[in-house]
Amino acid sequence: MKKVIFYISVIVLLISFLPLRGQDVLTPDLQKLYEYTDSRFVDLRAKKQPLIGVSASHTQSGGSSVAGTYIHAVLKAGGRPVIIPVMSDGLILRDIIKDLDGLVMIGGGDFDPRYYKERAIPDMNDIDSIRDIYDLVLLKMATDRNIPLLGICRGEQAMNVAFGGTLYQDIPTQHKDKSIKHSQSEPRDVGTHIVSITKDSQLAKILGLTEVSTNTYHHQGVKDVAPGFNVVGKTSDGIVEAIEAYPNRKIMGVQWHPEGHVWGGDTTMLKLFSFIVNEAETFRKAKELHKRIFTIDTHCDTPLEFKKAGFDIGKREANQVNIPKMEEGMLDAIFFAAYTGQGPRDKVSSQKAVDKIEGLIKGIHTQVENNKDICEIAYTAEDLMRIKKFGKKAIFIGIENGYGIGKDISNIARFKEMGVNYITLCHTRDNDICDTSSKSNHEWNGLSPFGKEVIREMNRLGVMIDVSHAGEKTFWDVINLSTQPIIASHSSVKALCFNDRNLTDKQMQAIAKNGGVVQICLVDLFINKDRKKASLEDAVDHIDYAVRVAGIDHVGIASDFDGGGGLIGCNGSNDMINITVKLLERGYSDEDIAKIWGGNFLRVMSAVQAATEKQ
Repeated sequence: MKKVIFYISVIVLLISFLPLRGQDVLTPDLQKLYEYTDSRFVDLRAKKQPLIGVSASHTQSGGSSVAGTYIHAVLKAGGRPVIIPVMSDGLILRDIIKDLDGLVMIGGGDFDPRYYKERAIPDMNDIDSIRDIYDLVLLKMATDRNIPLLGICRGEQAMNVAFGGTLYQDIPTQHKDKSIKHSQSEPRDVGTHIVSITKDSQLAKILGLTEVSTNTYHHQGVKDVAPGFNVVGKTSDGIVEAIEAYPNRKIMGVQWHPEGHVWGGDTTMLKLFSFIVNEAETFRKAKELHKRIFTIDTHCDTPLEFKKAGFDIGKREANQVNIPKMEEGMLDAIFFAAYTGQGPRDKVSSQKAVDKIEGLIKGIHTQVENNKDICEIAYTAEDLMRIKKFGKKAIFIGIENGYGIGKDISNIARFKEMGVNYITLCHTRDNDICDTSSKSNHEWNGLSPFGKEVIREMNRLGVMIDVSHAGEKTFWDVINLSTQPIIASHSSVKALCFNDRNLTDKQMQAIAKNGGVVQICLVDLFINKDRKKASLEDAVDHIDYAVRVAGIDHVGIASDFDGGGGLIGCNGSNDMINITVKLLERGYSDEDIAKIWGGNFLRVMSAVQAATEKQ
């Protein structure tokens, strides 16, 4: 078998050098080979094909092995295959994975059932613990980065285990229906059983079929499918033959060996590899775009996490926002909100709110200082440009709830000196500044007299006015009074999801006319009335709608992570690149995506800051 694998690999290598076949290949002339290489393969203008990682099997000698059929299929589909050696060194794997545009997990031996909390049965084959660790670490790191993924045979099983599913350790002894033999003796390009494909599934769309004849080489298989996945292929005996996480995650697995069919010339199975390569190409474009543009999440509540013992934004903590997750999602900058809920408005309580805000801002500075080699506090657009240039992440600061400035308007200037760039005027209850959008007693019928002073002072100092959470009458008072563009730092579209926190068409148009920006918020109840179904697709619908109503120059993105934000398909800073992928799939240009991701917000921030310099 090892000789067969070797010869297939050699053949695949020769196929990749097809123009050299004939006399050039048969004549071992080193000079001619080098001249040909220079003339044919050194083209700096050639299109860069997506880089497809291919996992490997673990050999008895401690090496790594991949059947040439996998490489052949990736090449034939237009990808650049790279074999990922079997290892348990996570640091090296991470550096390899971050360069990948797609990943194919190959077949192989049995999986240790202890990973899904079962004991091994007698009919289990030998387990390779190093391969298990390698596969699971590879899968976690790849899916943390949202790399498009195709699992084949064991690769499908590993995916299912990695996300919380279980396996049949041995189908013949554990499954009641014995009508199908799942381990054929025929060649790998021969189909021996029929797999029924779920209509309207992503797999059915790819293959263009709801039934397909496939090979079968397995005695293990998916039993309980992992959460977030759908079974989309079965044989007549009920054995799962295909699973997918579409449309929310770009992950698919099949139990058969499509690469064997492709080697035999099958064009239907080639579609699977063409699909993963096309997905990888879009992901590659998203990554390249993120390198060139500025990506900013304008609202998260991560400072609330600081009270947890040992919390460190420089570590990959369990919360939604930290620097490693920002790196995985290629997010350049984020606004940490110093938040306080609404409390009593007497002098003593108001001062406590001021002290809390000051403590949170100092906490932000401390966290950043402790990780100054990987992040910095940003005050201006120029700061962001410099910070990104040096490969770090930028942390901006905002205040959520004007209750935190207390009854002393001079606190606005003091907090600005500490790095505050915007103040959300209120939260879920009326305060001394204005009426809120929810649970309001309409105390002021909009802005209070003090609130009008606050608007003028924020204009004077160059601090952005944030109308998220503000009541509608408050909103219109701000629009009429402010001499500078305003923002809605984390709001969505009321026409698509009726919620008092969302904005009407007229409000979005007014913000656009004012020169401001609406930052679409990724909170489920602001995105879909059925919160359990709220997905990234829904959020991009909100972006689409806001662009149509307010214009491409007045829309942005805010997560509200660590404060209620999170959707199916986007549940942490590492998932933010998925937004770019969706926008590319919907036909947005690079220029438009650059505006949505940060260009529009930076324009507003710079305009507001510049206004104070003219005074």
